[in-house]
Amino acid sequence: MRETPVLIVGGGYAGLASALFLAHQGVPCLLADRHSGVSLFGRARGINTRTLEIYRPLGLDQLIKDAGRPFDGDAGVARCASLADDWQWIFDEEFPRALPELTAGEFCLADQSTVEPILIEAARSKGAELRFGTRCESITADAGGVTAELRDLATGEPHTVRAQYVIAADGYHSGIREQLGIARPGLRELRHYVTFVIRADLSGILTRRALFWIIGDPGAGAMGAFTTHALRDHWGLSLAYDPRTESPADFTDERCLAAAKRLIGRDVPVEVVSKASWTEAVGVADRFRSGRVFLVGDAAHVWPPAQAMGANSAVQDAHNLAWKLAAVLEGRASDALLDTYEAERRPVALELADLTVRSQAARFGPTPEEDPVDPVICILGQRYTSAAMIGPGPGPVFGDEVEPKARPGVRAPHLWLDRDGRRIGVHDLFHDAFTLLCGPGGEAWARAAQKVDGVRAHQVGPRATDAELTDVENRWAERYGRAAVLVRPDGYVAWLADGEPDAERLADALRRVQITA
Repeated sequence: MRETPVLIVGGGYAGLASALFLAHQGVPCLLADRHSGVSLFGRARGINTRTLEIYRPLGLDQLIKDAGRPFDGDAGVARCASLADDWQWIFDEEFPRALPELTAGEFCLADQSTVEPILIEAARSKGAELRFGTRCESITADAGGVTAELRDLATGEPHTVRAQYVIAADGYHSGIREQLGIARPGLRELRHYVTFVIRADLSGILTRRALFWIIGDPGAGAMGAFTTHALRDHWGLSLAYDPRTESPADFTDERCLAAAKRLIGRDVPVEVVSKASWTEAVGVADRFRSGRVFLVGDAAHVWPPAQAMGANSAVQDAHNLAWKLAAVLEGRASDALLDTYEAERRPVALELADLTVRSQAARFGPTPEEDPVDPVICILGQRYTSAAMIGPGPGPVFGDEVEPKARPGVRAPHLWLDRDGRRIGVHDLFHDAFTLLCGPGGEAWARAAQKVDGVRAHQVGPRATDAELTDVENRWAERYGRAAVLVRPDGYVAWLADGEPDAERLADALRRVQITA
């Protein structure tokens, strides 16, 4: 029997991010995915500023931006009967890629087919074991751990794995969620699609590239979405179907070719490269934890692709959970800390499920100006209330603005810092340990932190001081406003230091946040 601290089932964004973040925290993990490798389908193309902010301290942000270069010319959303007909631009403006007042992360376009290889290489380089072509057939949990039965799909060979914890990142149809009997109350399946990738030279037709085209005539029997792809002369086409009258099997290559040519609008050579089906739905699991098993990504929540919140939320789920699992496995935190994963991430999922449904209806309906989503707040303004912080919670998941000042349960406010002549964002400091940010007058707190295991201290000060980090824009007083602030490894404020600087007070705060006091 093979043993591992954490078994991850599913190798999409949620699973690969989980493996990467756990390995970065020094936690050995094993990932099993039934697919043979990375999908060719160009899903989840919007990497938002918070996700890039998370990737930055791991050194992946530039790799991901470089991988997205094929999409640099994509902007706006158009509607047309065929690509060869007139286009009506529904959205012509481009969301700002940089928000330097709020984050060092930048929005970029890079789909799963380009980002997943980067995550795979990074996770393996940090020690994660990834097994593709391996199906998880069952799990059995008990008080001491979880036993999983895996099967190598190439050889048929079975493998038994014993894990202390399991992350179920096995998608919308999660077999683990179903085996555990976790419901998704109010689940609604909105549309069903067959998506296929085609190869075609459209250089004589496309004079400008959109993020995607809503294309076709509902009365003509071919209506869907046309998208760009990272590979040259490759394109994605999604066609809606009614499961009451047909199934994905009815979409033969011949049917897909005919639909593609009709929607392109000209008789150009077309080749179908790959096909898959998927369901656009909205629903949130009523639990994200069942004992030693955690749901992450689409296994936990699904909603329409409006505002590109799905894959980004999966990465952020994994980021929230990984440091907590690491703390528990290393004996620094109690098991109760793991309950805060659901307490923090499920309310966010419930809000986004509602908002994205209403946003999609508004944006692609007759009243796009009534879109309820402020993407900046939804991306950078998510707020948590749980036992993994000290002080009253910040209130609703989303406020009226991105929180301008540090307080427990909010993402640490952005600062531009200078470290040895290099400009960094404050979130570049948060990734594998609790951080005590010490401002002007916080020198004694920085010395106290040296006596507390599990805390890394950084001194922030204005120019012309001996501080380790220069507050480039002199925003400390405005955004932090006290001598020291304790920030969790995921970049959320845990505690505002109070009273006289003291190592025991800091150690006690850390115990309370990790729920060991």
